[in-house]
Amino acid sequence: MRDVVTYSRQELEVACEDFSNIIGSSPDSPVYKGTMKGGPEIAVISLCIKEENWTGYLELYFQKEVAGLARLNHENVGKLLGYCRESNPFTRMLVFEYASNGTLYERLHYGDGCQFSWTRRMNIIIGIGRGLKYLHTELDPPFTISELNSSSVYLTEDFSPKLVDFERWKTFLSRSEKSSGTISNESADCILPKSLEGSHLDIQGNIYAFGILLLEIVSGRPPYSKEKGCLVDWAKEFLNLPDGMSKIEDPELKEFRHEDLKVILEVVNLCINPSSSMRTSMGDLCSMLESRIDTSVSVASSLAWAELALSSS
Repeated sequence: MRDVVTYSRQELEVACEDFSNIIGSSPDSPVYKGTMKGGPEIAVISLCIKEENWTGYLELYFQKEVAGLARLNHENVGKLLGYCRESNPFTRMLVFEYASNGTLYERLHYGDGCQFSWTRRMNIIIGIGRGLKYLHTELDPPFTISELNSSSVYLTEDFSPKLVDFERWKTFLSRSEKSSGTISNESADCILPKSLEGSHLDIQGNIYAFGILLLEIVSGRPPYSKEKGCLVDWAKEFLNLPDGMSKIEDPELKEFRHEDLKVILEVVNLCINPSSSMRTSMGDLCSMLESRIDTSVSVASSLAWAELALSSS
């Protein structure tokens, strides 16, 4: 990890105001916001594990993950700035660039709806698609997001999407507990447990999740609700109906483009094919979105589209 910046716990503690500025939290890995002196705003994820439970293979896995994250370099993928590894007190942290507009989930379901115009949503969709295409097809080996959803999409000041996989560390720690008896510290340099080794290569799972994410963005509905159940099951009722698009569109939207929505729903159908082998690759899906969605044009209001549909029926 010679090419990755190393931060001291002390400088991260100062940057994150004594680790008081929590922007995300779980029992396994709280996330802090900070500002480096004379530098960028940062998001710091801390692995909560006791030193006595930290084994040789966990250290090897941590180093492998840092090296893997450090190779990611794309405008729609969160950038790893560095890491912290200290013994006293025991510390394992990762430092990412900070995206000031929070997660897509927060903005869709708790934010100001007027900030989420149709054009902005289309730009976000295309940005996510480009990020996934990069991870799946332009890296060797490829990289996948362990739990792709609207909470793993962070938005910058200009609402550009950044894919960040904070959830992978929950998976890492939970798997480590199951695997803790499978390998000794001495043999950690020779072998990594298979339960940890292949944890980031679910490309077909990412494609399916991308389809659900598109539905969430255009409908404004969460992936699951008590009233409607699973979003994808609710949407399937309308995906292939002639007038189904009007049912899926977010009622909070003041305007949208019928042609864009048609393309989005085509892509959704390709993503959620029950047969994973029949799903279209992210490269092809991204090409569909980029070539058929024009984010430079003004959009007609949904009311105008409804009137047009009525007049043509």
